[in-house]
Amino acid sequence: MSGMPGGTWGLLGAAIVGLAILFAIPLLADPVLIIELTSYVILAILALSLGVIWGYGGILCFGQSAFFGLGAYAYAIAAINMGDSTVPLVLSIVVPALFAAFLGYFLFYARITDVYFGVITLTVTLILYKLMGSTSGAEYTIGSAPIGGYNGIPAIPPLNLPGSPDTILSLDGLYYASGLTLLAVYLGLRLMLKSRFGQVLVAVRENERRAELLGYDARFYKLAAFTLGGGIAGLSGCLFANWGMFISPDVFNLAQSAQVIIWVIVGGTGTLLGPIVGCFLVQWLSTQLGTQQYLNANLVLGTILIGFVLLVPKGIVPMIAALSQRAFVRRPAMAAMRERSVS
Repeated sequence: MSGMPGGTWGLLGAAIVGLAILFAIPLLADPVLIIELTSYVILAILALSLGVIWGYGGILCFGQSAFFGLGAYAYAIAAINMGDSTVPLVLSIVVPALFAAFLGYFLFYARITDVYFGVITLTVTLILYKLMGSTSGAEYTIGSAPIGGYNGIPAIPPLNLPGSPDTILSLDGLYYASGLTLLAVYLGLRLMLKSRFGQVLVAVRENERRAELLGYDARFYKLAAFTLGGGIAGLSGCLFANWGMFISPDVFNLAQSAQVIIWVIVGGTGTLLGPIVGCFLVQWLSTQLGTQQYLNANLVLGTILIGFVLLVPKGIVPMIAALSQRAFVRRPAMAAMRERSVS
């Protein structure tokens, strides 16, 4: 153990802290709060999916909710038809990942600029919103699963143990499954970023032209990161469909797409912890604002976003890290100055 590198110790520490928080919360919180926290955990996985492709790949996607919704619908339709959730769970990752790969291939290899990339991904999300909303007739079914249009798909079968449809996850089980998934995604992304692929991805973000001159295909690395983000968002959508046992085209709407970006901005880009913190903070604040009748929730959240962009452009986590680093550097310097003044 003494020969373990510092990065491995950091991952081990993060895993221990994450598991401790995950298992300690049910001992301190009531069941209603656990249900609410489960939704935060699930949405934090969605925030991570954008955090990695934007913060480390430099790809600002305005349509991350498209992959989130595709994962939810893929799971719901497959679970209703199959009964067992094992294959639907896999499909909820594979379907949005393949869609992201298909969309990203044409966008990245066509050298679409950042502004147009954001517009196109947002447009695709709105197209999916309108498309799924127009399937309200009885003829719009896939197997035995009615798509439902704007009424959505209710009574979605819950997750079960692989190969055992009768052993389904309870609400507590979904909380632990979601928490472990968030921790696994976080640790997996940290390992990925420490690998050669992750280092090249960051190099492409910093200077795409220079990375290509060094022999790397920047388009391939961006496409791979975009596909990975799509799969993670789809997994989050699957868990979200299980949490509410219902899914509708609202997962594709403009507000959902904007929320994901707000989470990452508030928490901080270029960090994996930032999107998680931003998601928890904004969702908790949205819930609190929704329980009172004095202030408009959207107006308050919009004001907070503008404030963060102007005053804390790097986000909460990078700001705290910078302040901590400055404090630790300043303390030895002050001690050295005192020693000189005494001598």
